[in-house]
Amino acid sequence: MQQESVTASPRAHAVQRLTRNCALVAKDVRTFDFDANPNVDPAVINTLATCDWLRKHQPLCLIGDSGTGKSHLLIALGTEAAMAGFKVKYTLAAKLVNELVEAADEKALTKTIARLGRVDLLCIDELGYMELDRHVAELLFQVLTEREETNSVAIASNESFSGWTKTFTEPRLCAAIVDRLTYGGNIIETGTESYRLAQTRAQAEAAASKAVG
Repeated sequence: MQQESVTASPRAHAVQRLTRNCALVAKDVRTFDFDANPNVDPAVINTLATCDWLRKHQPLCLIGDSGTGKSHLLIALGTEAAMAGFKVKYTLAAKLVNELVEAADEKALTKTIARLGRVDLLCIDELGYMELDRHVAELLFQVLTEREETNSVAIASNESFSGWTKTFTEPRLCAAIVDRLTYGGNIIETGTESYRLAQTRAQAEAAASKAVG
């Protein structure tokens, strides 16, 4: 029992560090249902869980529709990084954008970008759910540029790269942002079929079958 407690402690502390100051449900690489989503290669995810990509300051992009597990993997890999001793910050894209806009208005943008730059891994979730004007996109681009080849960034998006012009409406800036997030990095496509929806349907069918029986 004591050994189990000692083993669990680093993971508990890592989750606490990652979830601090944000409403985040802890996720684990080990609990990802690879059988339910064959688009995701467990060997690739297990390799990423070693955090070697972080040591090389590489980016990571998780692309797929809602319910395909991209946020689960983003949080789980962030937790693995925290367990390995890296400084990790998780944020929703909308929250990060609001933080940058407020910092710019308060003439504190340089300080905010420098603070974000000191984080070993910046995890940005739900990128692609909003349209950003040029000014806001440029603020986000500054964050990415500050981190390029010095610290890693990982994003989860429901849009394929070809659809990112819906979020970053200025074509050249969109291309530059995609370049920052993909150059020398890792791209995981989680697919288009929601396994959460499939699980819900299966549970409903099982309950209906049991009720009939």
